[in-house]
Amino acid sequence: MSELKEMSGSCLCGSVSLSTPSMKNSMAACHCGMCRKWGGGPFMEVSCGKNVKIDGEEFVKIYDSSEWAERAFCKKCGTHLFYRLKETQEHQIPVGFFADNISPGFDLQVFIDRKPENYSFAEKTKEMTEQQIYEMYAPKD
Repeated sequence: MSELKEMSGSCLCGSVSLSTPSMKNSMAACHCGMCRKWGGGPFMEVSCGKNVKIDGEEFVKIYDSSEWAERAFCKKCGTHLFYRLKETQEHQIPVGFFADNISPGFDLQVFIDRKPENYSFAEKTKEMTEQQIYEMYAPKD
C-alpha cells in the first residue's frame, strides 16, 4: 500500500482536528444509500488506519450506523469527520477534510450496484457490490 506522510485537517469551525501518521495514497467512493444520505452524494474517502489523533473530542459525536461501523461528525458545525470500522478501528476520512493538501488516485468503488444512474466517474476502478462488502464486514452468525 502506497502511503502519504502525516496529514492533518480540521472541521469547518475548527473545533475538531484530525491527524494521521499515514494514509493510503488512493481514494474510494461508497455509493450505499446511507453514505449518499449522509453527504448528499457518494462518500469519497481515504483510508487512514487506526492511529488517527483527534483534538477537540468534546465536539465529536459518534453515530452507531451499522453492526460493523460508526460515523462521526462535529457537534458544532456538522462537518463529517470519519467512518470507522468497529472491529479494527480503521478510519476512512472524507478526502475533502484534508483540503487541497492531497491528490490521491481513485481506485475503488463500493456498493457499485447501489449507485444511482444520475452520476458516474470517468476513472476505471475496482468495483465491489453490496453483497461483497457484507461478506467482508458483516458479523457472522
